[in-house]
Amino acid sequence: MTDSAQVRVLEEHDFEGWRSMWQGYQQFYGVSFDDAAVATTWSRLRHRDEPMHGAVASMQGRVVGLVHYLFHRSTWTSGDYCYLQDLYVAPAARQLGCARQLIGHVYEEARKKGASRVYWLTHESNTTAMRLYDQMAERPGFIQYRHVLPRTTG
Repeated sequence: MTDSAQVRVLEEHDFEGWRSMWQGYQQFYGVSFDDAAVATTWSRLRHRDEPMHGAVASMQGRVVGLVHYLFHRSTWTSGDYCYLQDLYVAPAARQLGCARQLIGHVYEEARKKGASRVYWLTHESNTTAMRLYDQMAERPGFIQYRHVLPRTTG
């Protein structure tokens, strides 16, 4: 692959390419989402009233990357924050600028919506991606804590 990627908002016909990238993302992080979660995510990404959004990078008509992002309120600013939740580029398209373009897309969408900040997390072992991230954003030093809540029925 030698031509530059085209980054655009997800479209209905992108499902198979998106799903392939989404599966690659899951494999990279050693996680697996059930079919219901995948269907819900796809629906949310495509529904205009949702705060979740998605875009893909394509090369030669093939989806080679994805980004998911969402907007939420903050107690620290009057503008919303934009959380870049997921970013993935197929191994064959890495080092071609796709990740940079996908992050740039999120920056532009956040500007359009009046957000005051774009932020994201990555695993500490993802050193290759962190080299790019260190060029595109600041690392503020916060450490994430999390508690997974048990599912309730009823």
